[in-house]
Amino acid sequence: MSFTPEQIIALLIQYKYLILFPAIVLEGPIATLLAGFLSSLGYFYFLMIYLIAIIADVFGDVLYYALGRWGGTSVIKRWGRYFKFTENRLNQLEQHFYQHAGKTLLLGKLAHGIGGAILVAAGTAKMPLGKFIWYNFLGTLPKSLILLLIGYYFGKTYAKFSTYLDYTALGTAGLTIFLLLLYLSIKRLAKKTL
Repeated sequence: MSFTPEQIIALLIQYKYLILFPAIVLEGPIATLLAGFLSSLGYFYFLMIYLIAIIADVFGDVLYYALGRWGGTSVIKRWGRYFKFTENRLNQLEQHFYQHAGKTLLLGKLAHGIGGAILVAAGTAKMPLGKFIWYNFLGTLPKSLILLLIGYYFGKTYAKFSTYLDYTALGTAGLTIFLLLLYLSIKRLAKKTL
């Protein structure tokens, strides 16, 4: 189930910190960006949402890990041949995570599109949970901060831009009404003179 940004904003404004943790676990970067945006408008304390974002992001990573750890091997054994993923490839994956766990997990943090697959693969490879959490924590610190800052500063810009758009819209509407009245007045005067 996916929410629109407007729905997430409405939920965050209504339930504040109570809904922030599950929102970030479920919607990840989008909820983090929106929380940063709402922080710029005064709905949240920046440091508090940063701490919640870190904990929620790592918690979500652990859920992906658990999916791979306790469901991945059986899924690969049953369905892997359809995707050309054999038990031999699973052994290679385990060896890869044994040798390159940190680099792979940090890459997964940066590459949002493949991040979930890397997290599931780490669980499937039975990477030690403590090591998994540590590397994801290290990757989450800058990622969450960057997302919150983008939301925060874009939020301030958006608020100013929105104000300018409101003024522009009012000015344009006023000018349109003025020109329409002027046109009708000229047209009425032209009829009277004829």
